[in-house]
Amino acid sequence: MKLTVYYDGQFWVGVVEVNDNGKLKAGRFIFGSEPKDNEILEFIQKNIYEVTNKLSQQVDINFSSDRRVNPKRLARQAAHELRMRGISSYAQEALKLEHEKRKKEKEVYTRQQRDEMKERKRELRLQKAKAKHRGK
Repeated sequence: MKLTVYYDGQFWVGVVEVNDNGKLKAGRFIFGSEPKDNEILEFIQKNIYEVTNKLSQQVDINFSSDRRVNPKRLARQAAHELRMRGISSYAQEALKLEHEKRKKEKEVYTRQQRDEMKERKRELRLQKAKAKHRGK
């Protein structure tokens, strides 16, 4: 599990990446203003599992490094990761899939609501027409 906190131009965002047997899931949490260390720690202790449990979209990732890595190279890679800002492309893809899934769910829900509203209005119109026809 990896948490990356960065500033996206408007808000401070935390991206949680979960690597599970070659599958990567990623979720976003918006902090708003710049989070203090204790706010991040509180998020990790209380809310991180809520964010990760909601995730259903996952991306296949493949690592091709099965051999032993030189310790100096490993130290350089770790320093590079610390300097890096933002999130991995795999995480971006997982976030995009999750966003599209929620968008589809919302479209279906709003379509149902719209159809129900049309049906309600139609029923009211029919009741009014019947009442007028009966002379009331």
